[in-house]
Amino acid sequence: MRLIGNLIWLVFSGFWLAITYFLAGILMCVLIITIPFGLQAFKLANFSLWPFGRTVVEKPTAGAASLIGNIIWIIVCGVPLVIMHLATAVLLAVTIIGIPLAIGNLKMIPISLVPFGKEIVPITSGASAPVYYKQPGSSSNNG
Repeated sequence: MRLIGNLIWLVFSGFWLAITYFLAGILMCVLIITIPFGLQAFKLANFSLWPFGRTVVEKPTAGAASLIGNIIWIIVCGVPLVIMHLATAVLLAVTIIGIPLAIGNLKMIPISLVPFGKEIVPITSGASAPVYYKQPGSSSNNG
């Protein structure tokens, strides 16, 4: 079912969103100081191509740099991206088959507004977030 959803998404919304994010990423990578913003745009381009079967989780190591990056991102990129997602969601919601895609577009708004300090991970059958720490009682001798 995820494959069908991703294919429909790719045709009606994902390809165009990915192109927009990719072009924004190229534009942001022109200056050295904005390269982190360009990398976030490339991450969002990848996620917007094939979103079903993946989820967004908070990075526990995110700190003040992520907060500052998110504040700058909201001012420079976040608001136009939210408007783009809302406009795409409205256009998709016109048809019955587009309603789930419109909902998917609305679910992408939080990461397009504040992408720093977040990670896109695959959804697994048992857990929705990766393990970032060594579990107590594990027999691993990795440190």
